[in-house]
Amino acid sequence: MKRARILMLIAPVAVLIFLFIVLPYVTVLLMSFRAPADGQPYGAGFSVEGYRQFFSQSYYALSLPQTMGLGIVTSLVCLLLGYPVALHIATAPKRWRGLLYGIVLSPLLVGTVVRSYGWTILLGNAGVINTTLRNLGLIERPLPLMYNEFGVVLALAHVFLPFMVLPLLASLQTADPAVRQAARSLGAGRFTVFRRVTLPMSMPGIQSGCILVFVLAISSYVTPALVGGMRVKTTTLLVVDALIDQFQWPFGSAMALTLAISAGIVVLIFARLTRIRWS
Repeated sequence: MKRARILMLIAPVAVLIFLFIVLPYVTVLLMSFRAPADGQPYGAGFSVEGYRQFFSQSYYALSLPQTMGLGIVTSLVCLLLGYPVALHIATAPKRWRGLLYGIVLSPLLVGTVVRSYGWTILLGNAGVINTTLRNLGLIERPLPLMYNEFGVVLALAHVFLPFMVLPLLASLQTADPAVRQAARSLGAGRFTVFRRVTLPMSMPGIQSGCILVFVLAISSYVTPALVGGMRVKTTTLLVVDALIDQFQWPFGSAMALTLAISAGIVVLIFARLTRIRWS
């Protein structure tokens, strides 16, 4: 009887996991091994042609490390910008926390397309930044702020910064302030308290925020497409191009699955390294 109740409680979650996680990945896995066909999404039989095409052509293969690099740099930028914000909110008076929460969450009220398009207005050759600098006589030629990795990372950091602040804030707020007060009473300076007490106690939030931002950044399509154009090749852009424009479902599935596996490896390495460092 007890086992039946446990199964009844687990069944809805298991069904949801199967339908929305296991089944899509199994479908992508099977599609990645289907044979290609001209004019059709896929042909009869199975083949590894999709993986061979991806790894044998540098145009596609080099997009994978570039995508991983963009995700890692975006996570680091969000961490450097988001940690002071989260720490300030966690230590702010309670009457101000609601307002600060609203400021952090306010960008999420605007769509990703609108925010990414706003960066094209700011970073373009005839955008606000270059136009202002040229009018002030500080530059003669427009600065290359767009259609490169710099512009993509900047826009991605702006889009996904709230997803870094929220886990950090949750981790900092659950930390016992008495530990920091005890460290100060024993003669530790502010930097020592931060390095030896606050930072290790916030490591769960750092792990969660970095992983969340990294996964969102490498799977982002709109921001690299608008801000980077087709000059910043990410695997996500190539997957969409293969599935929609080229109509090559096995090839696109092979790239998508390779991206997912690579992201999982990076996440596992990061989790392992941070656990060893701060254990």
